[in-house]
Amino acid sequence: MSEPQFLTTPEGRRIAYRLTPGQGPTVVFLGGFRSDMEGSKAQHLQAWAEREGRAFLRFDYSGHGASSGAFLDGAIGDWFEDARAALSLAPGPLLLVGSSMGGWISLLLAKALPERIAGLVGIAAAPDFTEDSMWTAFDADQRAALLRDGQVAQPSDYSDDPYIITRRLIEEGRDRLVLREPLPLPFPVRLLQGTADTDVPPAVALRLLDHATGGDIRLTLVKGADHRFSSPDCLALIETTVTDLLAGMR
Repeated sequence: MSEPQFLTTPEGRRIAYRLTPGQGPTVVFLGGFRSDMEGSKAQHLQAWAEREGRAFLRFDYSGHGASSGAFLDGAIGDWFEDARAALSLAPGPLLLVGSSMGGWISLLLAKALPERIAGLVGIAAAPDFTEDSMWTAFDADQRAALLRDGQVAQPSDYSDDPYIITRRLIEEGRDRLVLREPLPLPFPVRLLQGTADTDVPPAVALRLLDHATGGDIRLTLVKGADHRFSSPDCLALIETTVTDLLAGMR
């Protein structure tokens, strides 16, 4: 595979991306926390886009993958700014596909750029997770350590190395919450969620479904699917969902 291209954001961060030309609206994949654009869902959509002649954009947030910066220096607002800058690479309407944290970033983009968004697919979308999943789950000692030391280590199901959660990630995230105020989504929205997801449980998807307003918002629960949502059946469902949404945009 050829080397990625790079974009320098208005904030001076160097963002790696891959843009596939084709028929619009451009499908934009937004990855999750500590993920990159070479993951199975992004790769599957890349192959689909090439096969179908569809415009497709994937990229790495700063501190992720091939982009510049250190992961521990980043926060939700930085990664939102990276995503907003990446969207400048794709003119015209956009279909956002956000996985986990990418679902939160997609919702922030929808609020900031509603005129550009033609549709949104959330895959185990995790809005407000820094507050509702991290800070809320910390005990008194962990909260004290975070405030005192600026970071705290958490075990990870995906790596032998623990997650390092920074004070800035938590505190900056409070300026980006989307479930505490009205969340209009005036375009087709499809939420895909596994019932066996222990990182972002189905209750989060149900809360988002209840909170958001819009005329065409649907939630699909997949029995037994976990947070990765990357089994062959789950990947096929993502592809079908994107294809069906695009078909309705003609």
